[in-house]
Amino acid sequence: MDPIIRLSEQRDLQGLVDLNNTVWNDKNAPASLHWESPEEYAGYNPPGSQLVCVLGDALCGYVSLKQPLKTPSNAHVVELVIAVNDRFRGLGIGRRLLDFAYEWGKANGKKKLSLRVMSTNEPAVSFYTKCGFGVQGKLVGEFFINGQYVDDILMYRMIE
Repeated sequence: MDPIIRLSEQRDLQGLVDLNNTVWNDKNAPASLHWESPEEYAGYNPPGSQLVCVLGDALCGYVSLKQPLKTPSNAHVVELVIAVNDRFRGLGIGRRLLDFAYEWGKANGKKKLSLRVMSTNEPAVSFYTKCGFGVQGKLVGEFFINGQYVDDILMYRMIE
């Protein structure tokens, strides 16, 4: 059975809450992310605002699709947040999600994908680079986590 990637729906909300509550930690996010309910999650990530990857009944991962600034001059940019369930890592799910986000952006007239990643998350930086993203900047010492200053790396990929 092949994974299916599609826009998120109401029925995905509990799975997205569960995934978010397990995947984010102080090694890959500047603050703990914990959602109390699907309704709370939907307030920030309504159905249709994310691409989800499902395999059978399992939600394997997602990528959020957001406009960073709500101004017309920034409407060509899509900011991504990606998460893959640990059980499904190493199966190409993350790459499929990023490729699908690229195609979604292209089909919707977008010109740039952007994302942020903590400098301590070296596997993610390497993964994004392999997926065609480049570094566009760095916010030095942006976070103070576990007694250490951590840079926030800004990455991008142009849509052609």
